[in-house]
Amino acid sequence: MTILVTGGTGYIGSHTCVQLLSEGFDIVLLDNFSNSKPEVLDRIKEITGKSLKFYHADLLNREALVTIFRENDIDAVIHFAGLKAVGESVSIPLNYYHNNITGTINLCSVMEEFGVYNLVFSSSATVYGIQNYVPLHEDLPLSTTNPYGKTKLMIEEILNDLYVSNNNWSIALLRYFNPVGAHSSGRIGEDPNGIPNNLVPYITQVAIGKLPELKVYGDNYPTKDGTGVRDYIHVEDLSEGHLKALEKVMISTGINAYNLGTGIGYSVLDMINTFSKACGREIPYKITNRRPGDIGESFADPTKAERELDWKAKKDLFEMCLDSWRWQVNNPNGYESRVTIS
Repeated sequence: MTILVTGGTGYIGSHTCVQLLSEGFDIVLLDNFSNSKPEVLDRIKEITGKSLKFYHADLLNREALVTIFRENDIDAVIHFAGLKAVGESVSIPLNYYHNNITGTINLCSVMEEFGVYNLVFSSSATVYGIQNYVPLHEDLPLSTTNPYGKTKLMIEEILNDLYVSNNNWSIALLRYFNPVGAHSSGRIGEDPNGIPNNLVPYITQVAIGKLPELKVYGDNYPTKDGTGVRDYIHVEDLSEGHLKALEKVMISTGINAYNLGTGIGYSVLDMINTFSKACGREIPYKITNRRPGDIGESFADPTKAERELDWKAKKDLFEMCLDSWRWQVNNPNGYESRVTIS
């Protein structure tokens, strides 16, 4: 069975490619390297000992997509490709709407042209917007607070309309929460451009000395220690969720949304303390003002994914931190590094 993975050299995409190859799937990988590095391809092959077919292409180029489908017998698509920085999306919203939405429309159009109707879409918990309710379940009303989140919600709506128009489609919308961690080998992980936007890569860069201290945005939320609470999930658990969703879409039709999270809320201070234990170092931090739009608490109700996909997150917070630290130590400058520490 051959799976097309768009954005397959990105953080979550690369881990999912490792899982797919390890489970015996053939994969065709498409990426334009806007959020990733070419070296990821070699590391995927190194970890799995298997080959893959790669196209350096962009979803905005419909003809490139036609070529990929013409040259390969694609059975299903896992769609990660897209711009993903919340802050950047506020600054350049048209880029996000054009890239993420037009790219997805091109992909689905070509899929229909070639009779490929099985799709796993990388959505996000951002589609829940600001809720005064936890845990978050799939039937809550949806809204968003930034252009990035709006592209995810709009694409979900487009895919719903697509299924209504053609009931051959089988689509899983995977709303994931806060991916962290890295492959246990330390060979692939999260390699953000510039100063990280997300908590864990920020912590890892403080721990290794690349950044002086961590900024903690607010300590007066109505949570157990006053800091924000989020649902952190190990990227390997997350990638396994994509395989389970793939199995589902291959044997059914319809469109379904699934939360991929642990169902446990960890505070920022929980993360700092656990990471400190994992790396054996103190993590200097400074409390600063809340960020506009941030909420105190957000975590998943993952019971639908467990019930319908037979999926449940397995790794705990210490494992998430330990694997994140191993990746950072082995790759102090990300994929540009040449350091190897066992």
